[in-house]
Amino acid sequence: MKVYSLSGPSGTGKSTSALQFAYDKGIEGIIDDGLFILHGKKQAGISAKFEKNTLTAVRRAIFEDPAHRQEVQAAIQEAQPSSILIIGTSDKMTKKIAEQLELEPITQFYQVQHIRSPREIQIARFIRQTKGQHVMPIPYEQVEQNFFKRLVRKGRAIFVNNRVKVGETTIVQPDFHYETITIHKQVYRDVLLHVMSKSPIIAQVEKLAFNVATMPKITVNIILKASIHTNIIEELQGLQQEIATAFVQTFELEPEYIHFTIKGLKLI
Repeated sequence: MKVYSLSGPSGTGKSTSALQFAYDKGIEGIIDDGLFILHGKKQAGISAKFEKNTLTAVRRAIFEDPAHRQEVQAAIQEAQPSSILIIGTSDKMTKKIAEQLELEPITQFYQVQHIRSPREIQIARFIRQTKGQHVMPIPYEQVEQNFFKRLVRKGRAIFVNNRVKVGETTIVQPDFHYETITIHKQVYRDVLLHVMSKSPIIAQVEKLAFNVATMPKITVNIILKASIHTNIIEELQGLQQEIATAFVQTFELEPEYIHFTIKGLKLI
């Protein structure tokens, strides 16, 4: 059995990308947060996301409980996958899991930045920090919902290039995740207006709208003040970049888009 490792800090989207990554590499099984997953379906184990605090969640993820460990070992022995991907927050953790489950030594180590772009990681971290959402790479129907009090909902189906479905994800909010940052819409608005107030070509902001379901999306109606020789497109592109930079500095996340609609022009 070939054993692979995928590691990276919590909240960077490892579980979100695991199903497609495993498919692309031809890996049959996944060990993630205490679960043994085969071809996108849970086979055995108890998720660390069911735990009440971070300490017990870590112990669950590294299979310290003998009964839990034996259940997963038996399922792996029965399934006999040719390869397994172990997911953890570090190479040290994935090595520990491989030892606990008495698997072969890990032959290939991957980091989350090898399979996710910096922007994807940035978005994943923002969602974790502001919404406390965790992803399980198993179908919604396989999640034992009685363990959760706050949130269990369907994630998305994972398809590969030729539209082959390789699995589904489920979004959960574990009890142990209580360090969530709440950002009011007014804060986004204040940062945006502060940047725009310093722009020499903005005469008036007529209307602005935010969509922050997952990440900020900005739409603004503006009236400009400029001379006949002003390159308006160039000026607005520069303003978009200033807004994006301010959002990265303030929220550690660049807006998905910044749309300007010009409603009027005052010549100076």
